[in-house]
This record gives sequence, structure tokens and C-alpha cells, in this order.
Amino acid sequence: MRSAREDEALQTARDAVALALAAGATGAEATVGIGRRLSVEAREAVITKLEQSTGKSLTVRIFVDGRKTTFATADFERDGLRAALARAVEQAEHVAADELARLPDERAETVPDLGLYDPAIVERGDDAGAEDALAIERALREADPRIVNSNGSHFGDSSSLVALANSDGFAGSYLATRASRSTSPVAHDGPHKRTAHYGTAARRLDELDDNAEVARIAAMRTTEMFGARKPGTMRVPVIFERDVAAAVLSDIFSAVNAANVAVGNSWLAGRTGEKIGSDLATIVDDGRLPGRLGSSPFDGEGVATRRTVVFERGVLRSFLYDSYFARRLGAATTGNASGGGIGPNSLYLEAGTGSLAELVAKTPRGILVLDTIGFATEHATGTYSRGARGFAIENGELAFPVEEFTIAASLPDMLAGIDAVAADLRFDGSVVSPSFRVAEMTISGS
Repeated sequence: MRSAREDEALQTARDAVALALAAGATGAEATVGIGRRLSVEAREAVITKLEQSTGKSLTVRIFVDGRKTTFATADFERDGLRAALARAVEQAEHVAADELARLPDERAETVPDLGLYDPAIVERGDDAGAEDALAIERALREADPRIVNSNGSHFGDSSSLVALANSDGFAGSYLATRASRSTSPVAHDGPHKRTAHYGTAARRLDELDDNAEVARIAAMRTTEMFGARKPGTMRVPVIFERDVAAAVLSDIFSAVNAANVAVGNSWLAGRTGEKIGSDLATIVDDGRLPGRLGSSPFDGEGVATRRTVVFERGVLRSFLYDSYFARRLGAATTGNASGGGIGPNSLYLEAGTGSLAELVAKTPRGILVLDTIGFATEHATGTYSRGARGFAIENGELAFPVEEFTIAASLPDMLAGIDAVAADLRFDGSVVSPSFRVAEMTISGS
């Protein structure tokens, strides 16, 4: 059952659509967003930043016989909207016509409750968020005496209301929350300054790692790099820890984004149905997972989100589409419209079995990558190259920390080379992955 706030926001969206049509639009879509956000940063015993904001926005997409324009405002006053939307309709006359530019051909028929809202976040005071950030700072020092400083410990939360209506009869709304804790400690390793990062995020407050656990993992990630050295140049198996694995998956998302496919900026263009990855490479985008950060009942166009298998046992099954690029490429939308473009819902590599430690134990010699640096992926060709740091693996054990090296391969070869996947998948973002191993990559070191 919708709240009174949702009803009011939906009415604003419907009114904006009606005003656009009255001004001469042949189609219109209006999205209302209302949100509250808290962000706190602490260093040692001091709150160094506290930002609390509330805001609202109205975005209207206006279609006039194949010409599209977009209008955005934070002023919901009706007379002002009427005049502004009339001007926006007039401006559409100066836009080139595109027969593909229109409202989506389908819409969400229902708006299910996916458990995206936690009242505990809304009811929690700002002081509690500030105490979380301070508590993480205290726990850092207690976790390891070698931690001498931090780049900041953070707590953040937000609540949002989204309401969307269009001239084809769709109207829907939902509430969502988000909370996060993170920190970046600093330790001195002789003349070297070591730093690392760890964070946790979820829709519900009680699904976050607690303050002490955030501090413990971040401190461990920092101090375990003491004595790091450059490895030799070699070709060995590479294990991507789950956070780094998620970054690899983000590069793959860019290649399955239909907007990139349509302009030839994807190494996957024209390869649907082709086996590219190993049998362990099943990658799914799912907007209907209950309670997940990437979930929503409908996308940015009012189309129902869904489960889309992108790779099935290594075979490319689908790109990810909004309505426009689906028409352009002769496909159907996958419910991935987001903010005027195409975005992931919950994009993930399906989990395997066993822990990261077990994956290391099954690797006689190789590299465990815990962090990557730089942006050197060429999406048109699939070339992948990153600076990295992590651990050398010898005889199935973590032998010593390594840094100042580069890992390189092509994304097609990396997908084909996935020969082991762990079970440590955690949905703490919109692109997530379990740890996985690639059978062989080039390590450029000393």
C-alpha cells in the first residue's frame, strides 16, 4: 500500500505529464525523486565532515513526433511548471527527429514490494551516524597499534522516494534506503606509508558489518602489505579477490551495454550466441532480488525489471538494453534504463564453491590480487591492463606481499580462462562478484 508521500509524488508526476500533453507533446514521462542523505567523516576523535541534505527533483522527458527533449526542475509549483513545460515543448521543434525516440513499448504491470526500505535507517538520528564514524576510528587503533592515522572513517545513509508516470498509462512508486560504513587506515612501514580500504553497504542497517569488523578488516588489509616488494615478470594463475573481481565485472558491463554495442565501442558486438567464456562464467543481471542494492520494481522508464542471463556457461546470451537501444539493435528492453542511459541492476557472476582461502590453497603458484590501480581497459578491443598489489602464492600459501606490478590480458581470454570460482559472493553494490581465478595472465614486474 502506497504512503501519502508516494501518492503526492505520483500526483506531481501525473500533473507534469498532463501539462506537457496540453502544451502539444505527443508523449511524456515524468519522474519525481525525493531524498534525504547523511554523510559523516571522522578522523581520530574528531568529526571532520557532517553533511545532511534533503532534496527533490522532477525530470520530464517530452516527445513531439519523434523529437525528444528533457526538462528538469526542483520547483513543483504548478503555474511555473506549465510555463516551463510549454517552453520545453517548443524547444523540441529544434531537435532532429528520430523515429526510435518514444516511450517504451512495455510497462511494469505491477509494482512488487522488494523489501528495499528499512525504517530503522529513517528513524535513526544523525548523532548515531556520527558515533559510528568515531567508533570505527577508535576500533582501528585497537585493531592494530601500527595504525597511526586514517584517510577518514565514514558512515552514510539515505532514503529515497521514486515516482514515475507516463502518458501511456503507467504510474508507479517505491521507497528505498541505503546505509554504509567504511574506513581507510594509514600505517607506517619504515619509510613507506601503507593504506587500504574496506567498506560495507546494504539496504538495511542490520545487514551491515559492525564498526569493529569494518575496522578489523581495513587494518588487516593495510598491515598485511608491510614489506611488499615487486614480483618478477611471469605468466601465472591470477586470483581476483571479490572486490577486485567486481571491478573486472564492471569492465564487462561496459561491453554488454547496448549503447556501446550500437556504436561499435564493444569487443562483444555481433557475438551473441558465441561461446566466449569458460563453463564457470555465468553472469546474470537481476533487478528483482529482494532487498538488494541493485533492485527496483521498475527501471528509469517504468519498465519492469527482470532477471537477464548475460553469459550462460560462457555463451553470450544477451546485451543489456533500455527501450531506445533495444529498438536500434532489433531487440527487446531488459529493464536496464537508468538516469537517461543504461545501467546495471544487480550484475553478478554466479558463485562457485569454497572460500577464497581454499582457492589459494588449490593454486600451487600464482598471484592474489587485492587491489588494482589505474584505468587501462580498451572496451572496443577488450584489452585489459591494471597496476596491482596483493600476494605472491607459493605451494598453495600466501608467501609475501607484492606491489608495483601490472596484470595484463584480454577480457575474452580472462573469461575463457576462469577455472575456479569461490562462494564469497556478497550483494553490497550493483556490480558484484565472488573471488575467481584466471588460469594464466601476464605479470609485469622486475
